[in-house]
Parts: sequence; structure tokens; C-alpha cells
Amino acid sequence: MDYFGRSEFEAAANAIRQLSKQKPTVGLVLGSGLGNLAESVENANVIPYEQIPNWPRSTVSGHKGELYVGRFEGQNVMILRGRAHFYEGYPLSQITLPIRVMQILGVEILILTNAAGGINQNYSPGDLMLITDHINFVGMAGSNPLRGPNDEAVGPRFPGMTRIYDQELGKIALRAARENDVPMHEGVYVSLAGPSFETPAEIRFLRMIGADAVGMSTVHEAIVARHAPHRQNGDDRRLRVLGISGITNKAIDDPSSEIESSHEEVLDTGKILVPRLEAVIRGVLPALPTRS
Repeated sequence: MDYFGRSEFEAAANAIRQLSKQKPTVGLVLGSGLGNLAESVENANVIPYEQIPNWPRSTVSGHKGELYVGRFEGQNVMILRGRAHFYEGYPLSQITLPIRVMQILGVEILILTNAAGGINQNYSPGDLMLITDHINFVGMAGSNPLRGPNDEAVGPRFPGMTRIYDQELGKIALRAARENDVPMHEGVYVSLAGPSFETPAEIRFLRMIGADAVGMSTVHEAIVARHAPHRQNGDDRRLRVLGISGITNKAIDDPSSEIESSHEEVLDTGKILVPRLEAVIRGVLPALPTRS
């Protein structure tokens, strides 16, 4: 199946309703090596992805494949412990199906996290980066999650992307980072298709066009969150997005370098990033303006 639409979104949402009676207002997507954060959820209903129809299942180490619905820092949350990626062979409309389901279930705020390579030379492994904007290289090459038939009841044909990352939420995250002595930069995330890591020439090019960090996820999810209409059934349903990258390595821009990027490096640095990201998210959640 190449296109997933409203019937597939509703089927997945209905399955979750059968397995959890909780009503989440905050959604979190946890990137490579960051999944252990989900274990802090209280009174959690843990739903393996296999039990949800149409739900994409990750084949990548560090992405366990479980949905947690419960309470975390005073908020009703829905946490994806692992995500699927474009390079795994899924259509983008299926990769982003979890975001559509969050919208149907009443989530108001979406927190996207990822593991990313640091293009900006001022970034060090273990730092966090608040995503202020992104470059959708996969979409610019023709693979956009909104490609294909458009259902006006789901969202407009041509949604704007100027303010895709919520500035108020960004300020809350920066404040939480300062209060917990966590190094957090602000920058532009660029999404590539993967799964191969970037060549040194590609890193130099990405730096030249304004990218600060590079990864293989997140952007598709943010676009779909932005796609939701301003009002649906009399209620505001557009998700507000907060994006945070965990810098796992310095991107290699010298072809003579003996260092090689690897997924194992991403997971190892996650051991430093997890407590830092957890501290920031624990600081963000109580300050969020939701109706929970």
C-alpha cells in the first residue's frame, strides 16, 4: 500500500482507544538511543506497535517499538518509543501515521526528539539543539509526506511552513535547559533520506546552506503536524511542535579523516544525552499550556 489516509488513521486510533482509556494531550516521539525515557511514564498502558493496525514498525536498533500512554510530569502523554524511517522502505504517509493518530486522539502539543550529527562546528557530542527551522531535503527531491491525494477534511492542499516550530514552546525548552545546566543551542535541522551517513563534501555543502545538525527523521512528522486544519469540528486541532536534537557526533567534513560515523556512536552518546534530554523534558512538561 503506497498511500495511507483517513480510514487507516481512524483504524489505528480506534485500536488504541480499545487498549487505553486515557486521553493524552502531549505527544512525544523518542529518537535513537532515547527510548528509555518512556519508562518514567506513570500508570502506563504499554502497547506494542504490532497491536495497532497500519502502524509502522522500526527495524533499527535503539527503536524498541512500543507506545506508552499515561502520566508524566503532570501531563497526559502519549510516547512513541521508537519511530520508523523513510530508508526502511515505508511510504511517508505511513511513517507519519502516528502523528495523524495523535491528532485524532486529542494531542495538542507534539515534542519531537532525534539523534543528529553536529554540522555546526560549535556543537559538541552530548549537546542539545532546539530546532528553530528545518531543511526538508527529502521533500525538496520529491518525497513529501503530503504527496498524493489530499483530503480537505484532514488538511489543506498547500499548508504554509513558515512557523512550523512553536516559538513559545521553544522558550520554555530553553529556560528548562538553563535551569538544569544543560547545553542547548538553537539551530536548523536538515533531514536526509539515509541510511548511509553523509560524505565530507555533503557536510560542507549542508553547512554552507545553513544547516546546523543533520539526521534522517523528524521533518516529515513536523510537516504532517502543521498540515492539520486550524479548526476541525469547531475545535483547534493544529499540533504545536517542539523539536529537540541530541548531538551525537561531530559531522565529518574532511575526507582524510580516519574517524568514521556509525550507529553505535549514536547509541553510545545517547547515554550522555538521555539524562540531559530527560531533565529538559521534565522541565518543559509542567509549563506546557494544555487543557489536561
